[in-house]
Amino acid sequence: MLGRLLLLLERYETLVYATFATCCSTYAASLFYSYMLVQTGGIWSAPLDDVFIHFDYARSFARGYPFQWSEGNGYSSGNTSLLYPIVLAAGYWLGFRKLRLMVWAAFIATGSLILFFVWVGRCWEKEGLAPWGKYLIPPVVLSMGALDWTLFSGMENALHLAIWGGCFALTLKTRRGTSYSHRKRTALWLGVCGALLVAVRPESGVCVALFGFFVALPELTASHRTRRRLGRTALLLLLVGLPGLAVLGIQALANLSYTGELSANGAIAKLFLNDPYLSGPERWDRFRALLGYIVPRLIDHHFAAKPLVGWLVVAMAALPLVPRHTRAISVLLWLQIVSWLLVVSLNNQLRWHNERYAMPAVAWLLLLAAIGLVQLLDRGRDRSLIGAIWRRLWLARVPIAVGLSLLYWTHQAPRMRDQVWFFGRACRNILEQHVTAGHVIKKLKARRVLVGDAGAMTYIADLPGLDLIGLGGFLNYPFARSTVHGLGASIELIEQIPVDERPDIMALYPSWWGELPTLFGDFLVAIPVEGNVICGGAEKMIYRADWRALERRAVPATLANGERIIDELDTANLISERGHQYRFPRPHAGYVHYRVLRRSQDDVRERFDAGRIIPPGREETVTLRSPGRGGRLIARVAPDRPLHIDITVNGRPLGSLTTKPAAAHWQEVSIALPDDLGAQFEIVLKPREHEAVSYHLWVVENPGR
Repeated sequence: MLGRLLLLLERYETLVYATFATCCSTYAASLFYSYMLVQTGGIWSAPLDDVFIHFDYARSFARGYPFQWSEGNGYSSGNTSLLYPIVLAAGYWLGFRKLRLMVWAAFIATGSLILFFVWVGRCWEKEGLAPWGKYLIPPVVLSMGALDWTLFSGMENALHLAIWGGCFALTLKTRRGTSYSHRKRTALWLGVCGALLVAVRPESGVCVALFGFFVALPELTASHRTRRRLGRTALLLLLVGLPGLAVLGIQALANLSYTGELSANGAIAKLFLNDPYLSGPERWDRFRALLGYIVPRLIDHHFAAKPLVGWLVVAMAALPLVPRHTRAISVLLWLQIVSWLLVVSLNNQLRWHNERYAMPAVAWLLLLAAIGLVQLLDRGRDRSLIGAIWRRLWLARVPIAVGLSLLYWTHQAPRMRDQVWFFGRACRNILEQHVTAGHVIKKLKARRVLVGDAGAMTYIADLPGLDLIGLGGFLNYPFARSTVHGLGASIELIEQIPVDERPDIMALYPSWWGELPTLFGDFLVAIPVEGNVICGGAEKMIYRADWRALERRAVPATLANGERIIDELDTANLISERGHQYRFPRPHAGYVHYRVLRRSQDDVRERFDAGRIIPPGREETVTLRSPGRGGRLIARVAPDRPLHIDITVNGRPLGSLTTKPAAAHWQEVSIALPDDLGAQFEIVLKPREHEAVSYHLWVVENPGR
């Protein structure tokens, strides 16, 4: 009977393993989702507001507005994952609406994990590993609380891991191919799978590159490298890498066409490489700081309650590098881990969201640790002298492996409990504050809502939105780029929006946005959160927007009779700056500064304007259209110290703009322009003793003079 049972299990072993992987994944999911429902009183929620950004894009896609955060806002590159919102949109079509879309996300996460385990399990035995060892993969990978938190959060990580598992299995299959035609077919499928991987997370380009290198390595290291062999290798590399490159290229072209930026909004807003004020050494220091943060954070905190115990995971993951039959796979996985951590260390938000950006590398590390654990428990098949010694040590290795596993779990269990609690509390926080704020905004029947964190509020309110950070996107306005320049640059863009399209409600954390709520909002209501662990503040404030201080068309107060405006530069307005080839000195200069002042001492109306702070001795440059006769340059300033700005036009010194301090209201100073400037002229402004801010420049002419 036992023999028959074993034969039956062997015949249906794939089904048995898939069932086991399903049980492990479902159990891990139930730990997090059941406690979430306890915290929320039975209501589905998510532990991150960013999950609802995916939901926003998914709903728009399902309604026929693909790649739009808010219906009618136009194409947006703010959702870095192209594929995940489409997968969520399928659930929306099936009836998972409003907060129930999180139920669909839970199905996707659990199903993706099962698919990942099945993919990896299928190639396990073919790599010479013990057949029973694959049953350790699900419990080992799911043993770390922070990874589970991320996988079940509703973000795209679980789907990414599933597709990565498919790429991993296809890579090994391609490498094992006995004929070139077989390897070519599997390489093509690997390329398609790699394209899907890149469509989920663009950082995965490094993963696809490593898969391609791993496939081509046997050909590259062959002792007889003929021209034909090299041609075949190049074709394999193209089949693996070209589909992914095509996805990235098409996305970049779409971004450029619809937004004027090659990069996605998420990359612009999050990567410190896009910070216009940092120097090269400072960027390098930032990279080292982020990389120096994430590695100890994972090992000393997430892997175990005691720092030294966390190194057990790393040691176990390094063990597969030793045996010859697992060395190649181990090198591939370690390269994936290192390259992923290097790429995500360019992200300023690496420290946030429970370190979710680094979690793919953690999953791969735990996969390696599972292989290492199996090697300790397996008797081994190596017939060499070292293999014989290794088999003789089996009775000693087994208790060591069991002891190390118990030691790891003893110190991981508190972390798992913390993560389950953190998951439930974070879901409750989002429900209490962001979801509640969305219901309040919906009752206000806003025309458009200004938010500082695109997500649950606009999803629940189901109203047009404007995201100050820029992840949402609004037509071709570069809000993501303006965010890294400063708040004044973002307000300049709002000033350019037609009056009837501007937000009439603001939902913000006041501490995030300086004087914006005070200057442009009337307080309505505050949405608090108790026991906050994830929200950006204790209270979300809702305001009635008041944009009366904004000038959609600015006219100088000193414009004389008969004068007309030929050209103008609205400094710190990125659209205006781009159109006038404006350049400010870098690094550590050109910071955006804004004021709301009266035009004169007798004027009661206040007007907003923003400019850039230029240190003394440094230059800002702009190209403007030339006036005809009687032309002059007018600059709007508000100095708190005596101002002297030297002016150079087309390389010729022209004079200087000089004025006395009068910071209580706007001042306008001007200088006459020569008549022989051509169609355009380049003007350089250089402050002398003190820093200067020129908020607006006008070129005017008086043909009658």
